[in-house]
Amino acid sequence: MSRAFRISAAVAAVMTLSGWSLVASAQPGQAAPQPTFERPLAWAATNPALKWGACPPGMPEGCSIAVLHGDPSRPNADIFLRVPGGSAIPPHSHSSAERMILVSGELEVKYRKARQTTLRVADYAYGPAGLPHRATCRSEAACVLFIAFDGPIDLHPFEGSVD
Repeated sequence: MSRAFRISAAVAAVMTLSGWSLVASAQPGQAAPQPTFERPLAWAATNPALKWGACPPGMPEGCSIAVLHGDPSRPNADIFLRVPGGSAIPPHSHSSAERMILVSGELEVKYRKARQTTLRVADYAYGPAGLPHRATCRSEAACVLFIAFDGPIDLHPFEGSVD
């Protein structure tokens, strides 16, 4: 194995471990592959360029969603969810797991067979796929959540109690 190939292979291994993807593997005598990157982005929940849309039926009046990254019909989409202060999000579940961070407000969250918890700004919550839950925005101001989904985003109303 040539010295150039060993270095290219080492660089490729470091890039792969760092989360970078490679266009192709280096072969002996070939130049090292160039990394490919998605377009970076950064969003503030208050950014006026965000495109907010209505929430699905069954969510509280005034609820809105902004897609931050990805396609909500495919895995790995990220959204902001905004609900007016004092609003209750009725019991529901998702086919996908969800990871949430509260961006603003104070949100009371209750998952079935788990204790109720109150999220404050910068708090994290994880909801397994299919687990019914409900939430209430306990602040006067709107609650904004960052939510990352493993799978396509959906909402299944739940008729039973999550308590």
